[in-house]
Amino acid sequence: MSITCRTSLVRQAPGKYETATVEVDDPRQDEIRVKMVASGLCHSDDHIATGDIPVGTYPFAGGHEGGGIVESVGPNTSGFEVGDKVLFSFLPACGKCRWCATGHSNLCDLGAGLLAGTRWTEDSTRLHLEDGTNVGQMCGISTFSEYSTVAVDSAIKVPQDTKLEVACLLGCSVGTGWGTAVNTGEVKPGDTVIIQGIGGIGANAVQGAAHAGAANILAVDPVAFKREKALELGATEAFESIEEATEVAKGYTNGQGADVSIVTIGITKPEHVGNAFASIRKQGTVIVTGLGDITEVGVPIPIGELTLFEKKIKGSLFGSSNPKADIPKMLDLYNHGKVKLDELVTKNYKLDEVAQGYEDMHAGKNIRGVLIFD
Repeated sequence: MSITCRTSLVRQAPGKYETATVEVDDPRQDEIRVKMVASGLCHSDDHIATGDIPVGTYPFAGGHEGGGIVESVGPNTSGFEVGDKVLFSFLPACGKCRWCATGHSNLCDLGAGLLAGTRWTEDSTRLHLEDGTNVGQMCGISTFSEYSTVAVDSAIKVPQDTKLEVACLLGCSVGTGWGTAVNTGEVKPGDTVIIQGIGGIGANAVQGAAHAGAANILAVDPVAFKREKALELGATEAFESIEEATEVAKGYTNGQGADVSIVTIGITKPEHVGNAFASIRKQGTVIVTGLGDITEVGVPIPIGELTLFEKKIKGSLFGSSNPKADIPKMLDLYNHGKVKLDELVTKNYKLDEVAQGYEDMHAGKNIRGVLIFD
């Protein structure tokens, strides 16, 4: 039977998150229904509310970074049992398409339907208002819901002693930031790295760069609290502006510039990419992970510098990771004290406080807010 529960959704964009009562469908084949324990408040969900990222179904239930306990398992569905603890990957992995088969499951073809609000292969949802209106699911999982029915393509079973209240962050921000530095940026021992934007993603890019052995990790953020946090997480220096960081990077590299410059700004603009491009050396790399208005076109870079200095600009989705393999690896690193999770959580929120959580994020008060369910 379907379950009645509460969720946080937006009814239109621009809009604000509000709590509503929904019906959650029983799981079908290759689906599970999960009682949520915790969810990170990621900036991408705020982009949904502002309209920077348009979606296909309104109302739209947010949340794509979470963990919970399996409440029921669909028929003929293997690999999961009632009571299992699971984390979600905001990117599903089918295991069959070209990208999954070649070790790039972050680019799985199923990702084309992330913002439709419906299931990948059918025009239906698993959440509904009490009057029967369909409610779209963020990335097919909607972790801002007390219960959520999800495809097993998005779920990873984890050990029963996993602390979901912090491990939930592995479903997006930690893997995205860490992988931006380690996988996409290929940071090497001794490198000089600049990271613009020390929020939930940038903080973990700092951790990844430190783990990779970067000698100089220059964090950039206008908010003093975030600069202090970057230093706690492994940055060697922190600056208010990219111009300051660029001059210091040149001082470390005989005037050349940073080896890698990472853009993890919450609302990324073309000029942020241009500033990163100006901060790197010959054959240096700019990694763009932040999002803003996804329809905006144009980056201000000198074409001659791109060609003659062989500079590179690369995008990074989920840190170029393979979620079903890398999320368990990151959890193991946390359990061995090699990656910090507890220190990323600035404040916990209740379901009725999701909108407040995003107000706090915009005010620069949070590295990561976490929604904790009763």
